[in-house]
Amino acid sequence: MDKKDFDIRTKIIKETFKDDRPIKCRTPEDVRRLDENIHPGGDIFTTEDGAFIDFEFQLKDFDEAELVKYVEFAENLYEKHHKHVSVYLLCPKNVDVRVRECVIKSESDFTIKLACSQEDLCHIILNGIKNKLKRNEILDMDDLHALALLPVRCDRKDRNYFRLEYFKIINRYF
Repeated sequence: MDKKDFDIRTKIIKETFKDDRPIKCRTPEDVRRLDENIHPGGDIFTTEDGAFIDFEFQLKDFDEAELVKYVEFAENLYEKHHKHVSVYLLCPKNVDVRVRECVIKSESDFTIKLACSQEDLCHIILNGIKNKLKRNEILDMDDLHALALLPVRCDRKDRNYFRLEYFKIINRYF
């Protein structure tokens, strides 16, 4: 993740989720490694006090199974490091949130917050993927999955644009 991506994501965390804690860095891979079959998280950051912030784009409907996935992730990260975990999920306007806000009983210290954005997250995600390619970074499975979902998650009028961009990226780089 380059400085521009880092700045964009930390700005979203501060403004959208009202989290003013100073963010020290992107959490190193060896620290963020979780047990097998646990959701790996998205962009995980470490705050100056050692806590963790997981920032992700939630591109599919948020239901009970999605909530369980994030609870399991937060518990696993907390159990490994005994530091508070904040999970922040940014949803595009067309994602259906099917879970009510509730207290989650756990021995782990974590919070999970969702925010629905009026900005077009599909463009933000596509630009992030294009920036990775410009920096000669390898796209991971999450990037490829997100890229494939863009034509389904975008506004109907933009489907052909996102399909075209998907085909261009897949055909040029793979």
